[in-house]
Amino acid sequence: MKPFIRILLCLLIISCKNESNERSIDNTETEKPNIILLVGDDQGYPYFGFMGADYVQTPNMDALAASGTLFTEGYVPQNHCRPSLQTLMTGTLPTDYEAEVNQMVRDTLNAQRIPFQDSDQWAVNFKHHAMKYFETLPRILAKEGYKSFQGGKWWEFNYQNGGFDEGMTKGWKEEDKGKNEWFLQFMGGDGRQLARATMQPVYDFIEAYNEQPFFIWFAPELPHYPFDAPDKYYNIYKDKDMTESAKRYYANCTWFDDGVGELVRYLKEKGEFDNTLFVYVNDNGWEQEPHQEFRHDSLRWHNGGDKGKLSVYDQSFRTPIIFSWKDKIEAGATSKALMHSADIPATILDYIDVEIPENYFGRSYKSLVKDTDKTDRDIIIGKATQMRSEEDMMGMKIEAYWARSNDWFFQWNLTTETIGLFDMNEDPRNDNNLADTHPEMVKDFQQKIEKWKSERSK
Repeated sequence: MKPFIRILLCLLIISCKNESNERSIDNTETEKPNIILLVGDDQGYPYFGFMGADYVQTPNMDALAASGTLFTEGYVPQNHCRPSLQTLMTGTLPTDYEAEVNQMVRDTLNAQRIPFQDSDQWAVNFKHHAMKYFETLPRILAKEGYKSFQGGKWWEFNYQNGGFDEGMTKGWKEEDKGKNEWFLQFMGGDGRQLARATMQPVYDFIEAYNEQPFFIWFAPELPHYPFDAPDKYYNIYKDKDMTESAKRYYANCTWFDDGVGELVRYLKEKGEFDNTLFVYVNDNGWEQEPHQEFRHDSLRWHNGGDKGKLSVYDQSFRTPIIFSWKDKIEAGATSKALMHSADIPATILDYIDVEIPENYFGRSYKSLVKDTDKTDRDIIIGKATQMRSEEDMMGMKIEAYWARSNDWFFQWNLTTETIGLFDMNEDPRNDNNLADTHPEMVKDFQQKIEKWKSERSK
């Protein structure tokens, strides 16, 4: 072989190898992460070790918070679970989701000419299945090669309605309505067994789909009532100087924490942990201080203190939000930037370089995860449609609005004709109403809410 031909072949081989290496590097850099969305159920924001509650044992969640970026001022849109969970699936606010579903109902009733006497029941049944008409997060991820799994709390009849490939919530039969434990079927059925009774379905899913990226909805019914944690969790608190209802609630918090720990251990065992993006959020707030006793009071035993779930106080809407991805997100970072839970699906999509849908209320916080000194929202506004009632365990219908700015929390209940203004720097538990002493601030919040309402009605 002539020397120049030999040199040419060598250069060609080197070039091909370099190109192959570059492609390999590019493939590694663009490999899509697994995504696990961890959702606490009735988890009050103060009741984690990483939020300063050293009386609650949450070592696995503490480790997760320390491994990534913690947003301490996160907010969900509603004071109870289903609308907040719908937001995580669709990136939209409950008001917008409801408006779209109602429009679907009207359009379908008109098109199908359903008899008037049957229309109400038809609409109720339609709303059980409405999510299947939305471009949910699992459906978007499926276009990027993801397989998805639903486990835990799930109100949307079955996992297929959310666009999941597999799941634990299978739905119910019409004749099941009104039977014992019907409501438990309605709120998730077999999905409620995740972490409380078994982790096997999520393990089987990971085993089956470990050759491609996957998305897991990990939403155990914890620390939600019933407060029946096994002795190994309850005994942690048994001899502590706190009320019995606090011991029972905190034991359920530790039970959830242990489920997260088991999932993390399994991912590490299977070699999936390093390339997994973890996100944590609560569905709504809860109040259970160490000195509060609620066992004698059925309403509060099921719903916690009056400033938590089904209230219009800060603690009903606030949640820590965590983003963690080994070696991709800096460990030990904390941000006080206001973040809406609707921003979570937008941020997830940004991490895998997928365009965020135009109808999303949420926006990507990827840059804020990287730079915790940055801020985005200067105010978060929401609407509450239910609040607790002594007459009805499920609550009463209301029209109320709330707003959180950097320094203040504002509540405006049109149904009860009450207004509250609280200094979040001095009074994070909202004990001292300053509305009467700051009328100009009340007016400003009301104007911002009226503007927000007009934007929602367009």
